[in-house]
Amino acid sequence: MPSFDTVLEADLVKVKNAAENTAKEIATRFDFKGTPASIELKDKEITLIGDSDFQLEQINEILRNKLAKAGVDVRFLDIAKSEKIGGDKVKQLCKVRNGIETELAKKIQQLIKGSKIKVQGAIQEEKVRITGAKRDDLQAAMALIRGEITDFPLSFNNQRD
Repeated sequence: MPSFDTVLEADLVKVKNAAENTAKEIATRFDFKGTPASIELKDKEITLIGDSDFQLEQINEILRNKLAKAGVDVRFLDIAKSEKIGGDKVKQLCKVRNGIETELAKKIQQLIKGSKIKVQGAIQEEKVRITGAKRDDLQAAMALIRGEITDFPLSFNNQRD
């Protein structure tokens, strides 16, 4: 029976390179000289540190530009609010989304069930497997998911006949 997996996977190598390039640019820019401005990537979390919210926005913009240049969709970033840390420094966490969360997986599954397309959706760990009798039905399901869920950069892989 034909099937495919709906996944949410960022290319972590490209994300790491973009974070490193952002750090290099911060080190060389004149307006960041003498400030605690920095960026750090650990696992799937990017930490931005700066003097003010304005400086964090500048670092965030540099990071977004580097990610876009590397071909990584910026919708993978889950940016939290900035918080004050010791002294006059502020910090902001950006999580790199990897894997479909349960809430989004249920939304995709309900979307598939609610449509008149003859396919089934099954949640499997951090992906949603869509199965159907015909390849045309699967392609219609892909188009439906792409059209309805626009705030996440979903992709489709593991297509089987």
